[in-house]
Order: sequence, then C-alpha cells, then structure tokens
Amino acid sequence: MEENDQTPPSEEMQSLTVTPSSSSNPTTAQLLSLEERFQLVRSVGEECIQEEELRNLLEKKPLPICYDGFEPSGRMHIAQGVMKTINVNKLTKAGCKVKIWIADWFAQLNNKMGGDLKKIKAVGEYLIEIWKAVGMDIDGDKVEFLWSSDEINSRAHEYWPLVMDIARRNKLPRIMRCVQIMGRSEQDELTAAQIFYPCMQCADIFFLKADICQLGMDQRKVNVLAREYCDDIKRKNKPIILSHHMLPGLQQGQEKMSKSDPSSSIFMEDEEVEVRTKIKKAYCPPQIVEGNPCMEYIKHIVFPWFNEFKVERNPQNGGEKIYKSFEELVSDYESGGLHPGDLKPALTKALNTILQPVRDHFSKDPKAKDLLKRVKGYRVTR
Repeated sequence: MEENDQTPPSEEMQSLTVTPSSSSNPTTAQLLSLEERFQLVRSVGEECIQEEELRNLLEKKPLPICYDGFEPSGRMHIAQGVMKTINVNKLTKAGCKVKIWIADWFAQLNNKMGGDLKKIKAVGEYLIEIWKAVGMDIDGDKVEFLWSSDEINSRAHEYWPLVMDIARRNKLPRIMRCVQIMGRSEQDELTAAQIFYPCMQCADIFFLKADICQLGMDQRKVNVLAREYCDDIKRKNKPIILSHHMLPGLQQGQEKMSKSDPSSSIFMEDEEVEVRTKIKKAYCPPQIVEGNPCMEYIKHIVFPWFNEFKVERNPQNGGEKIYKSFEELVSDYESGGLHPGDLKPALTKALNTILQPVRDHFSKDPKAKDLLKRVKGYRVTR
C-alpha cells in the first residue's frame, strides 16, 4: 500500500532529534560559548554536511550523540589511535557523547581475520586497550564502546527491520557505490555478505541514535546514503556528516595507510627504533609540502597534540626552533629554512613521546600484553 510505503520500520528509530533533553553538559562544555563549541566540533572534520544543521544541533540539544565505527582487522595504526583520540577528546570537550562501534560482525562479513569471530573479538579488545592507554577521554559516560554483535542481538527486533527497509528502498547500483567503506571497489568480486554490508552500516547510524556521523572521508558515501534514507522516510532531522581527514601512507603516492604494508604506517605499539626507521625512510621531499606524509603527520598529529613543533638543530644549522603554527612551519620548509634531515628527527621524537604510554601499558599490563602477542600473530586478510 502506498501509504505504508513511507512508514519507517519502527517508531523507536525516530531518534535523531534536536529537542532539548534533561541531560546536562559536562562542566568544560558549559564554560564554552555556542560558537566555541561549534568551532571545536567543526575542526574535527575535513568536510561537514551541513554546518548550519550542526550549529542548530549544538544550540538545541544538550548532549549530541556522535558515532564512529571500526572493524577489528589487525594492529592499530597511528591515525586510528592518535587522530581518533584527538577527535574524540574534542567532541567530549564540546559536550558530545561518543559511541564507538566495535564492528565485529562487520569484520566477519568483510572476511577480516579470515572471518574468525574469536580472533576479531580479541582485536577489538586490543583496540580498546590502546585508546585507554593513549589518553582518550573515557571518564564517566562520555565515551561508550559498543560491540555490534551484542547490541544487534539484544535489539534484533529493531535492527533487522531497519536494515531490510534500507535495502528495499535502494537499487543495487546505489549500494555498490558504497563498497569503498569496506576498502573495496565496484570492480572487485564481492560476496553477497559484502553487498549487504552498506545497508547494515547505514542502519547503524539510526540504531545508535547518532546525531553526528564522525567517520573518515572514505566512509562518506554510506553516510550520504543515510541522509538520502531520511528523505525517503520523510524524516526532517538528518544525521550530520563530519568526515575527518585520511592520513596518507609514509611512502610516495600512498593515499592511506595499510595494515598489510607495515612500512606504510606507524603502529601504536611500535618500538622507538621502529618509529625512527620508518620516519627515516619516509617520503619527505625538500621544500615540498603537498603530498609530503611527514608534513601531514605534523599537521594532523603533532600540532593538535602539543600545540607546537620543536626542532632541535646544531647552532650552525639554525639552532633550536619551536614552531607555534603549521603555517609558520610550512613557510620555513618551503623556503628551505628547514631541511628534511632536521624535520624527521623532530617528528620522530614527537611521535615517540605520544606513543610511550601505550608501549608502557602493553609491556606492564598482563591482559594488554597477551592481547598484543595474539594480535601480532594473526594473519591480516582481505
């Protein structure tokens, strides 16, 4: 019947709302103006769809819900670990609640860890240990780690009708355009499970009652699908898309890091010498900022973490210099005032300082130590 065709699968799914609730903001957020909160949240994303919706949400909803999801698929690289921690801490400071979706079933659908759910769950536990160790703001209930298998099983009567409704309203070519979210392309030979995956990820947004989708630029297409679904069911309040920057691999031309290529990224529990070796071998052309992964690391990791970048040099090479902005660094680097031979050791030192608490945790905590040993022994599969 035509009338029923526009009815969403469950009234409980009508969760994206800017109606004020009785929840109170964290004290730090109360000290910030609306504009300060907006700028803090907006700084997380390379792209925001739409800014006015974001401003309206922050003005009217005391505790907006942000969502991000990860497949437990192997060791964690620095973008997942440090960049995610920086972003989450900005969001909680601005008065948001962050739900991190440990997508174990999704990893199984995508054949990660050979589809072995026991291994996938071990990797998920390892991810959580890293975020805790590196300094993610998880005090109180600001951050919630949710396992997809547990949450879906406990509320299957809500989840699966929603997935089915999304699947029913979209043609296969539209779903195929979303396979990038799994690290696949439309030309790949996909399993039926992998075709079903985008419908499930789209459903996650509504299932988790997310106001903001805070994922990487590579997840943009499925987040747009969620907004289109809102048009289909005539829902006024759409999920806001806040897509963060994708950190490139360390070698020339690598658009993103790869777990299957250890030289392409810094892993969160890499030893000091490993970090030093990888940065030493990293692509870093003199006087060129564009496409320079070392400069990307400084911009997106070092400056947000320390609010400065310290270079130590011999007096004859210019002496010590502390850069207070990325623009100042760019100016010096492009003019030749700062050489890669001085930039790389400074970057290495900064990264090792950030990673040291993680190393300490995985060397001293028995549970974390065991998890790391197991995860390192797993073979990464696609």
